[in-house]
Amino acid sequence: MTTFDFSPLYRNSVGFDRLASMLSAASRQDQGNGYPPYNIRTTSEDHYQISMAVAGFAEEDLNITTEQNRLIVTGERKNNEETGEYLHRGIATRSFERRFNLADHVKVINANLENGLLHIDLERELPEAMKPRTINIGKSEARLLDVEKEDKAA
Repeated sequence: MTTFDFSPLYRNSVGFDRLASMLSAASRQDQGNGYPPYNIRTTSEDHYQISMAVAGFAEEDLNITTEQNRLIVTGERKNNEETGEYLHRGIATRSFERRFNLADHVKVINANLENGLLHIDLERELPEAMKPRTINIGKSEARLLDVEKEDKAA
């Protein structure tokens, strides 16, 4: 098992202890159960997509919930009415729960099931107060008010 030393991070920054604990939890989570397999990709600067291979599951067998920056996808087959004896069973249809930690201001906007793949679309939406803004260099606001008062008086 690979371990990471986050002490240099703590020396130079404040408030990143949550990030370090998320990284260590993620490395522990992915070491055992890799079911169902998934991909995470960016579709544009602020849009992401998680694709999960859920062959054998219908829409009513899947549940997607979000809570406190966490996306939880669960699957449980409700109808197991298959008859016959298997000579080989390689398609996994066991129940699962897969958790994803979401960054702040990331929300689920859409989900669909197509050809055995569950696609979950995500979008990062920064509040207006957090978006970068340009500050013009020039006269101070107090000086501009004085100039406006002088213009009105004249």
